[in-house]
Amino acid sequence: MKTLLPPTLTDLAARVVAENAAIGRRIVLAESCTGGLVSAAITEIPGSSDVLDRGFVTYSNDAKIESLGVSAELVDTFGAVSPAVAWAMARGALKHSDADVAVAITGVAGPGGGTETKPVGTVVFACAIRGQNENDISAEQKNFDPTLSRAEIRQEAAMAALELLLP
Repeated sequence: MKTLLPPTLTDLAARVVAENAAIGRRIVLAESCTGGLVSAAITEIPGSSDVLDRGFVTYSNDAKIESLGVSAELVDTFGAVSPAVAWAMARGALKHSDADVAVAITGVAGPGGGTETKPVGTVVFACAIRGQNENDISAEQKNFDPTLSRAEIRQEAAMAALELLLP
C-alpha cells in the first residue's frame, strides 16, 4: 500500500502542499463531517509540515463552540450546517492558529441526520485568509448526491475543501 487514501484525494493534496509551499503559505483546517479526512490527506504528502499548521476536528457543536469560539447563538439560530457556522469555524481556526488561510467544513454525510431543509449531502465550506476583512470570508453550500454513501459524500467534501486550499 503506497498511501492510506484514494489517489484522487492524495493527488490533490500533493498539489495543495506543493503550491502552498511554493508561496510560503500555511494552512489550518476546521473539519466536522469530514472528521479529519482533509488533514489526513495533506499529511500523507511528504513536506506537509511546511504547509499544515494544524487541524481542528470539531464534530460536536460543543467542540465548535469551545475549540473555535463559534457562538452558541449562531449554532442555535442557524444550525451547525450553515454558512454562518462555517464562516465562524474558519474565522476561529485562523484566530487559534498561525496559519495564513483556513478552510472549514460542516455538513450532513448521512445516511441519517438529514432534514427537509438540510438533506443528506448538504455540506457547507468557508475559506478565510488572514488579514482579510471578516465580511469577505466566503462561505458556500454544496449539495452532493444524497444517494452517495457516507464515505463518498465525505470524500467529495474533502476534495472540495482541498480545492479551496489551492492558491
